[in-house]
Amino acid sequence: MKVLVVDDDRGSLMVAAAAVQQAGHECITAPDGDAAWTLYQKHRPHVVVTDRNMPGLDGLSLCRAIRDSERDSYTYVVLLTSRGDRDDVLAGMAAGADDYVTKPLDPFTLHTRLLAADRVTSLHAELAGYRNALTAQARTDALTGLHNRLKLTEDLGRLESRAERYGEEYCLALCDVDNFKSYNDLYGHPAGDAALAAVGAALAGHARQSDGAYRYGGEEFVVLLPHQSPAAAAVVMERVRRAVQELGIVHAGDPSGGLTISIGIAGSGPGAPGDNDGGARILKDADTALYAAKAKGRNAVALAGAPREAVTDQA
Repeated sequence: MKVLVVDDDRGSLMVAAAAVQQAGHECITAPDGDAAWTLYQKHRPHVVVTDRNMPGLDGLSLCRAIRDSERDSYTYVVLLTSRGDRDDVLAGMAAGADDYVTKPLDPFTLHTRLLAADRVTSLHAELAGYRNALTAQARTDALTGLHNRLKLTEDLGRLESRAERYGEEYCLALCDVDNFKSYNDLYGHPAGDAALAAVGAALAGHARQSDGAYRYGGEEFVVLLPHQSPAAAAVVMERVRRAVQELGIVHAGDPSGGLTISIGIAGSGPGAPGDNDGGARILKDADTALYAAKAKGRNAVALAGAPREAVTDQA
């Protein structure tokens, strides 16, 4: 473990540091609370062993600062105090300490506290891993492995906020698999699932690394393109359209004889008051553009607000 030892008394600091190193842990030392806080932010140690009474940032304030800054990690805090009365101990625990040791420091006692700290921090790390995995799972479409609608809502909200605050441009492409109902009717739902997974892989593989690909629902997909103009987004999504066509998935129910997608693209920009909430306007505009691509004959890319002649297709 990485252990930060804090004490304004040099003798006590040396004793505690020696005990930590003898227990086989990496030791970082600080002569006061202010220096400790700087070192904590830089190194993010597993354990902090801190004196209670110090000039500047005292042990209780350091405990509170550590607890306020924690996100996915947990730091075990041992408070060193020359006073072992109950009120003093309770004040330390209320500030965020996990344990306390009275001075003068007994190296054996500190060693036992570090054993407990190792167990607790390991458990917290394991739980954080599970929590992060569950968070990712809740935002991932099980069939395609793409982001799901929940993640789209979060990411679109962030993009829309940045567009409104800083004027950052972005585009949204709404994609729909052409004649997918007839594909399911002809080939069955397992084949339909395999086709959707292949389309999802094509979207993820041919969009830019900075773009986000999402399964919107059923046979619909969304691609978010940050810092992209509609014209530039159309180039990216035309590449995606061709990639899906080149999968060569046979579809006897489609006039082209193969599985294709239609794509509608909309860009961020001013709309009616309150119409940009959560990206609702851009989704609506992209849906309108998608309808234009379908009306053109499918297997096409259309821009919101563009004339019919601007719709691109395999021809």
